[in-house]
Amino acid sequence: MSSPAAGPGSEPAGDLSTVAPQLRSLRRRASLTLESAARAAGLSPAHLSRLETGQRQPSLPVLLALARVYGTTVSELLGETVADRDAVVRAADMEPTVAGGWSYRQAGAPGRGMQALRVQVPHGSQGDIVRVHPGEEWLYVLQGRLRLHLGDTVHRLAPGDSAHFDSLTPHRIAAEDPDGVDLLFVHTLLQSPTAALCLGPATHVTGETP
Repeated sequence: MSSPAAGPGSEPAGDLSTVAPQLRSLRRRASLTLESAARAAGLSPAHLSRLETGQRQPSLPVLLALARVYGTTVSELLGETVADRDAVVRAADMEPTVAGGWSYRQAGAPGRGMQALRVQVPHGSQGDIVRVHPGEEWLYVLQGRLRLHLGDTVHRLAPGDSAHFDSLTPHRIAAEDPDGVDLLFVHTLLQSPTAALCLGPATHVTGETP
């Protein structure tokens, strides 16, 4: 479960001397006026102007909204750069990370606008967790069978099947087979990894078979 979103007066998300001019630069790169960018992000022009001049501290929700409007990532808004990114990720370098029972292996370079992962989902793990967050997701089943809930619809995917969806649609994933399921998974990074909204255990979906 994510923590409550920070308000406009929360601690700064980065060094304001770096963030403020970066916000202005990225807005101009997107060819947006202060008024049009503020309107698209749900802010007042005066508030966005104060962010761009370093008079206000940007909260995470504000950074997420501006990243979406400017077609970039929160990392770039904060002026973060990744040096010498390699286009190739070797299998030997894909160290697994386990979280919530799922096993993740990085399958793409860091600091990009998308994150590519190889994911192993054990049977019975996190199948009742509904997720909602900005961006898009694409997944491809390598091995095993997958049950994918998108809104009120249940899809069953076999090896070779794929899905591409707006991740603001409530979704949850579960392995159908006792041996679990292996996936290739790509999602956009318009949000911090901690900004995903987990809505908790799902309610019963009409027509679903156990």
